[in-house]
Amino acid sequence: MPRDHTRTYVLQTMAGRERKLKEAVERGVSGVGECYICEREVAEKRDGRWVRAVKRLLPGYVFVRTDDPDTLAAGLRGLPGFSRLLGVSGERFLPLTPGEEAWLGALANPDTHVVELSQGVIEGDRVRVSAGPLKGLESAIRKVDRHKRTAWIEVSLMGRTKLVKVGMEIVRKQG
Repeated sequence: MPRDHTRTYVLQTMAGRERKLKEAVERGVSGVGECYICEREVAEKRDGRWVRAVKRLLPGYVFVRTDDPDTLAAGLRGLPGFSRLLGVSGERFLPLTPGEEAWLGALANPDTHVVELSQGVIEGDRVRVSAGPLKGLESAIRKVDRHKRTAWIEVSLMGRTKLVKVGMEIVRKQG
């Protein structure tokens, strides 16, 4: 049985240019299995009402799945908006680790790559998540802003730890 050697690589661009880079990669780079942007669902107050919106989870980053990183690197040269392929070690391009891929896969919807809104309860000084992708991942939550309906979580990406904002509704506070 053949093994799947497809891995996820991270491209960096200027924040706000992710979609243009994604489209350029899909149009002009061969050997790419999937190219996507990780996003997050948030609750925002507009005209006095709470509405759901989608924002970038990791501004400036585009994810590419391929089994041929050398062809990917060659195809990226000269693409408009492309800054760099993250994880370059000497002459090799380093993919996300299996743990990093699993972490992103656990958070984001696999079809849309959107981290959906979570719901939870504050019990004393702890957050208990009752629904959504953060359920069971409470230990990653570093801060909650009840009024803005967001949570800051710690994510490891390309060997670095980042604080990332995700949507989090606190339905009640106890104690």
